[in-house]
Amino acid sequence: MKKKIALVTGGYTGESVISLKSAAVVEKTIDRSKYDVFKILIYPKDWYYMTESGTKVPVNLNDFSIEVDGMKIMFDGVFNILHGSPGEDGKLAGYFDMIGIPYTTCDQLTSAITMNKGYTKAIVDDIEELHIAKSLQLFENSQENLERIKGELSLPLFIKPNNGGSSIGMSKVKTWEELPEALDKAFAEDKQVLVEEFVSGREFSIGCFKGKGEIKVLPATEIVSSKEFFDYESKYVPGVTEEITPGRMNEEEVARVNRIIPKIYEKLNCKGAVRIDYFLQKETGKFYFIEINTVPGQTETSLISQQVRAIGMEVQEFYTQLIEEMFS
Repeated sequence: MKKKIALVTGGYTGESVISLKSAAVVEKTIDRSKYDVFKILIYPKDWYYMTESGTKVPVNLNDFSIEVDGMKIMFDGVFNILHGSPGEDGKLAGYFDMIGIPYTTCDQLTSAITMNKGYTKAIVDDIEELHIAKSLQLFENSQENLERIKGELSLPLFIKPNNGGSSIGMSKVKTWEELPEALDKAFAEDKQVLVEEFVSGREFSIGCFKGKGEIKVLPATEIVSSKEFFDYESKYVPGVTEEITPGRMNEEEVARVNRIIPKIYEKLNCKGAVRIDYFLQKETGKFYFIEINTVPGQTETSLISQQVRAIGMEVQEFYTQLIEEMFS
């Protein structure tokens, strides 16, 4: 008997466009000999399944079921590929927990915490060999906070929404004159803003997932951007960024990264697949944690897909392991 899987996509933020692209890849790649897949689109006050004939079937929110051709369909589990809110910030996870449906991504608490860059860094800060850039977490855009930044941090700085994704609202500030505009831009996206000192180094992004009961670290991808930093354009416009998988690291660096990454995964109580971004500082080679993404993209060219293929695994098998792990 095939398991019925709800492939959840859409979302309440600008990241919904990326979520739909990821869902399209998962939908065509997932092993149909094992799973019946139903793509569920989630938008504000509009949760539905679209039939092949184009009929919009609303989701019954009491039990997350749908009715197709007079038959009620209950789902065995959820493949969550909804980037941003409510799929990545814990809201959906809390809902699925309440109605008792397993899902492929982190639980409600981990999802909520990891959407907040400042809180995440505070939790992983004591992991051996991991370093954190000096930063301030701001809760209002005030003159007092402007002066505090100037008094406590050194240029250049990164200004970013604390709960945002896809680098939307993010700026690099090289002069104090640029700071007010950068803060306005970030606060337009979020009520909390993270201001941190710039770390000069090589940038990497690495996937990690739990499959067949064990934590597996994928090969890191080195990010070489023609832009100042890995912004929205760098992530989603072809040709702006060079992505090298596996990234250029020596044996000691690879071994050290492979020690640190599972500790981050365990410390944050992660589930399913996550992607962790980090710098190796130019002068020292120290590992600087940037952020974690608990619903990483699954498009054809996404970093996770590249990394899975780099270890000789089919992406379909990767998805199967994620699905089976949620039932274990």
